[in-house]
Amino acid sequence: MFTGIITAVGRIAALSELGASAQHGKRLTLETPAGFLDDVGLGDSIALNGACMTVTSLDVPAHRFTVDISAESLTRTTGLAEAGRRVNLEKALRASDRLGGHIVSGHVDGIGQVIAFTAVGESWTLRVQAPPELGKYLAYKGSITVNGVSLTVNTVEDSPAGCAFSINLIPHTVEHTTLGDLQAGSGVNLEIDTVARYVERMLTAAGPASLKETA
Repeated sequence: MFTGIITAVGRIAALSELGASAQHGKRLTLETPAGFLDDVGLGDSIALNGACMTVTSLDVPAHRFTVDISAESLTRTTGLAEAGRRVNLEKALRASDRLGGHIVSGHVDGIGQVIAFTAVGESWTLRVQAPPELGKYLAYKGSITVNGVSLTVNTVEDSPAGCAFSINLIPHTVEHTTLGDLQAGSGVNLEIDTVARYVERMLTAAGPASLKETA
């Protein structure tokens, strides 16, 4: 479980194949800022651009760790298969931590495409086209995770091509995440608000008559 509050920006230092076929995934070696790995152990969860991954090896003095990504995960995410690329990092939420963003599972629901990234005063407006199946989960002033960053939806516009939404980015967010690297055409990992999943389930599930009797 995560909050969407990015605590560091890392870099994909190296990629290696886990096998020779298309069904095999990749091993990523990531570099982090000094100190980021001080409280991390083997098997811990770290979100990379919003995708929850498991730490498979650690080299704390060198500020490096590795994760193994399956072929399935690679097909359902973007930005995790390019050496040298910067990635947003967030360690898993602890029970004593502040929930500064919103509840994030680290499971990418779809890949969006940046329509525009423009400066507006001291801030920036990021406009993203979401896949059609995610449009029903986006709402004005609702939450959305973009490349692992918890953000607030400012506008929503539905069309046959999908759902276009915009968000406002303050300078701090642009400076301390990789969102400032985006440009028109960039792919982004999207995760919908967890609450929206349950609302949909409650509205679409069969009524009490379909429930099995329990002893």
